[in-house]
Amino acid sequence: MQRTVASAARRIRPPFFPSRISLPLARHDHKHCLATPVRFAQAPNSPCVVRSDAQRPTIYALSTPPGKAGVAVVRVSGPGALDAWTHLLKPVRAPVPWKLQRCRIVHPESGDQLDDGLAVFFKGPKSFTTEDVLELHIHSGRAIIASVLGALARLPYCRPAEPGEFTRRAFEGGRLDLTQVEGLKDLVDAETEGQRRMALRAAGGSTRAQFEQLRTEIIGCLAKIEALIDFGEGEDIEDGVYEDARERAKNLRGIIQSYLQDNRRGEIMRTGVRLTIFGPPNAGKSSLLNFLAQREAAIVTSVPGTTRDILELSLDIGGIPVVVSDTAGLRRTEDPVELIGVERARNAIDAADVALCVVSCADLGGRDSAMELPTSVKALITDDTFILFNKIDLDAGDATRLRGPHRWTTSLKTGHGTGEFLDGLAKALQTKYALNDDSAFMHTPLITHARHRVHLESAAQFIDAFLATSADDIVIGAEELRYAAKAVGKVSGLIDVEDVLDALFKDFCIGK
Repeated sequence: MQRTVASAARRIRPPFFPSRISLPLARHDHKHCLATPVRFAQAPNSPCVVRSDAQRPTIYALSTPPGKAGVAVVRVSGPGALDAWTHLLKPVRAPVPWKLQRCRIVHPESGDQLDDGLAVFFKGPKSFTTEDVLELHIHSGRAIIASVLGALARLPYCRPAEPGEFTRRAFEGGRLDLTQVEGLKDLVDAETEGQRRMALRAAGGSTRAQFEQLRTEIIGCLAKIEALIDFGEGEDIEDGVYEDARERAKNLRGIIQSYLQDNRRGEIMRTGVRLTIFGPPNAGKSSLLNFLAQREAAIVTSVPGTTRDILELSLDIGGIPVVVSDTAGLRRTEDPVELIGVERARNAIDAADVALCVVSCADLGGRDSAMELPTSVKALITDDTFILFNKIDLDAGDATRLRGPHRWTTSLKTGHGTGEFLDGLAKALQTKYALNDDSAFMHTPLITHARHRVHLESAAQFIDAFLATSADDIVIGAEELRYAAKAVGKVSGLIDVEDVLDALFKDFCIGK
């Protein structure tokens, strides 16, 4: 039987699996393999056992970006992390948990030195993944990284990690909840100060604490209702319990509504404020985009209709992530291509969080106290629209008549007023999204992902259904509260969220 299995292994040996590792074929459980030291055969074509991912529970990956740098970190997590320490590090000595130790990294078969670096062992459950974790701090040359990863591949209980698998193990081990996982990913992806602050709160557990408090309050209401169901109106239940539960439910409904009525500030801050620049042709829209980007991102000419499609850039304005869109000039045209660009510009204005209209002072219809905006943009301007009056150097009137809240005057050609405009735009965005001081930061929106909003809306509907039931339907009311608690629990991942997990972790980098 043993010979038959070995023959089959030789026939189906995958190219990535080490061909020089010899293991006992009688037993295939990974616990036995971990307890037994790995034996490396001398013959280059000795048989090996093909193992599934379930039989290789220890994962490894590069946890730092590839490329030239001072240090690269290779992370190993799972029950075989300590065994990997024994076979990869010289001199062989027992690790001191949570302490960096100088070592030589060697190949587990040949014993050839791969690098001289540092290693640290994190004893589970006091590690990120709650498992035993080994980190190798090596030089980040491409050849060194490849050789170390190749050496780990020779260990039969190790396999490359899947995207987000380290963080998923931390979640499954109870180290993180879903809001912390989302915050950790957002923290890695943060490009602005505002994004960093918001993600840090979520990763640190503040978001989880608020959702947990809300869920606990709902469960408290449910407990009162279930007490009435179990004991009725007997002597063991105080008077007014049902009324108290309803009053608490009304308060919870108000709290949830306050979270939902945040104008999507959290989601906008995480993904970026969509700011659309629009205006007549030759007003300076593309020049403004180039000024904000500090480079020649858009073509600028005096020919009307130069910009035909929407050009987008991601920028940091006052610590706020802003996705700026430059659009085609708004005018009547018979050119079919330009007509499509004008239609796309109008759609972009409708979809924008903030619209910024750029108007040339030379195109204003009045002087002094009078001011007539071009007909092509007049219908698109609302009280929330920002307006930049450009080419102030061409206007002979009083520039102060053009200024006001969310109104600025500049000359992008000469640079006059550009600093004042940039400061004013940053302050306006900070005020709009409540990020202009530390006290506002303390009221950072609770909802930062679309799924948070969906679950809270469901919880609000279930609470409304509870409030709509009468005392005679108390069993149905209790079920509605139970659904509300489950809906809030889905935010932090306390119940069945397998689909959410798959969608979330697949976007992580391999070594995180």
